[in-house]
Amino acid sequence: MDSVIIPLINPNEPEALLAGMFVAEGQHVAAGEPLCTLETTKTTAEVAAEREGYIVGLRFTSGQTARAGEVLCYLADSPDGIPPKPAAPTPGVDAAQELPTGLRISTPALELARSRGLDLSRLPTGPLITENMVRTLLEESGKPGLISPASAFDPQAIIVYGGGGHGKSLIDLLRVFGTYRIVGIVDDGIPAGQTVMGVPTLGGAETLPGLVAQGVRLSVNAVGGIGDVAIRVKVFQVLAEAGFACPAVVHPSAVVEPSATISAGVQVFPHAYVGSEARLGYGAIVNTGAIVSHDCSLGDYANISPGAMLAGGVQVGDGALVGMGATVNLGVKVGAKARVGNGATVKADVPDKGLVRAGTIWPD
Repeated sequence: MDSVIIPLINPNEPEALLAGMFVAEGQHVAAGEPLCTLETTKTTAEVAAEREGYIVGLRFTSGQTARAGEVLCYLADSPDGIPPKPAAPTPGVDAAQELPTGLRISTPALELARSRGLDLSRLPTGPLITENMVRTLLEESGKPGLISPASAFDPQAIIVYGGGGHGKSLIDLLRVFGTYRIVGIVDDGIPAGQTVMGVPTLGGAETLPGLVAQGVRLSVNAVGGIGDVAIRVKVFQVLAEAGFACPAVVHPSAVVEPSATISAGVQVFPHAYVGSEARLGYGAIVNTGAIVSHDCSLGDYANISPGAMLAGGVQVGDGALVGMGATVNLGVKVGAKARVGNGATVKADVPDKGLVRAGTIWPD
């Protein structure tokens, strides 16, 4: 049984409003299916199921406020799955009074800490302690009493997974915010110890558990996956399995209308435009100067290249690529994993995995 954790979608706001709840207790969901929508004052994101399963132990309803690190629900293999029960308080003692002053810890994390005999006074105060943090720290330290304050979750620390051209663009984007601290670059093809734009390379995926133990829980996926979107999808999976959240990042020069919906992992680059009631799926990219007009819908991992223009109501399927300077006409559907070449004009629907060659008019 896997827990679904409320992600931190804005490093300056640990709490988010559950603006929409899409599932109910016992409901079957597919991998990638949206579970709820979170809203802060700066961004909106969807929480999606990381695997197929049944919703059990749903802890929130629409309209409530949730804090990053809390459990939204659990994914079980059957609708009869029994979620973990809260630890029973000591008779005659208020459970809240048992916590050390200043300690902020989610209910699942508290249950795990107590079950493993952790001395709660040894946990760092200030940051929210989550279940995954406690589990990772227990595994790393080997001895429950040796958790140090240095392992506290740092809401400003972030890693860039990928040190190529897309990674460089993301480094500059993150630096513009002034709120993130880039800890380093994780790249399976760049040896540790090198630097990219002054940011140290840390090694490959094997470094992720150690980073989590140090309190680093945020990441951006800098693997473009233009040739094979499966590579980019795999990186998201690796990050999720290691305990990392991927916040949406939007360059300050981009314009995103207030009614647009942006999922976690989305990247919107300089001078791009996202129109009214547009919906951007998990991990979608709207690159420099691209236009995503009103009522457009981008599937998960869709990639809109620099200067591409989508007219109103365009639907781009999961993992599809729209090339640089391409134009897609009003209401057209671009199928999942389809590829629209640079400078092409699309006037009719493109099937799943379809190919529109660069500079051509579709259909011919």
